[in-house]
Amino acid sequence: MEFPVTVKRIVSVVPSQTELLAHLGLEEEVVGITKFCIHPETWFQYKKRVGGTKNLNLNIIRSLKPDLILANKEENTREQLEVLQNDFPVWISDIQKLEDALLMIQSVGVLTDKEQNAMLLVQEIKNRFANLPQYVNLKKAIYFIWHQPMMIAGGDTFINDMMKYAGFDNAAQELKRYPVLTHDEILAMQAQYILLSSEPFPYKEKHLKEYAGLFPDAKIIPVDGEYFSWYGSRLKEAPDYFLNLLQSVRE
Repeated sequence: MEFPVTVKRIVSVVPSQTELLAHLGLEEEVVGITKFCIHPETWFQYKKRVGGTKNLNLNIIRSLKPDLILANKEENTREQLEVLQNDFPVWISDIQKLEDALLMIQSVGVLTDKEQNAMLLVQEIKNRFANLPQYVNLKKAIYFIWHQPMMIAGGDTFINDMMKYAGFDNAAQELKRYPVLTHDEILAMQAQYILLSSEPFPYKEKHLKEYAGLFPDAKIIPVDGEYFSWYGSRLKEAPDYFLNLLQSVRE
């Protein structure tokens, strides 16, 4: 199905892309978001919710009569997107690296007639990432996204790319996607740092203590997952977060 020349009704089923739409100034055009689209908060409060990213309510989406649905290969379910594609234009991003995210931002700008705003944002993100130090001797780390079972970020993920910019070398570089590993398998990686993400599993203080016992040779660091896994306009804030994080872990 062809994409419309003028977009008037957008449903976004990807939280980071929803935040991007807000940054681009598409308040009136966005008519539906997921229950995980928490930014901006005002949209979260009053925009129509269409279910979760993996469990969309197709009937609600149909009722909104979108002329554009913004989705993502990893965050949404292929079968549901294929059903939606029968009736609506569905644009699907596939993000593994910073360069993919910048291309996505430009593409969304073109689709929504906000190309100038998108290009300004891309340039700002590029400038901020360019100012990050060129790290040497990266610290070996494992990035946890789930507690039971223990699930981590592999080498072909966007998180993996962000880890490099934050000054970490992913100890799971050779693994794919988000593998579930045993305690012994993780110990064998001999990571210097264990990064416990704030999402999708909400690690708490009690988990920091538990992991300190499980991995006594590693430093346990809580991290804000939005800066490692959100690939929209939040990227402009990520470099400052990475700098502060690296400073704190080396103190």
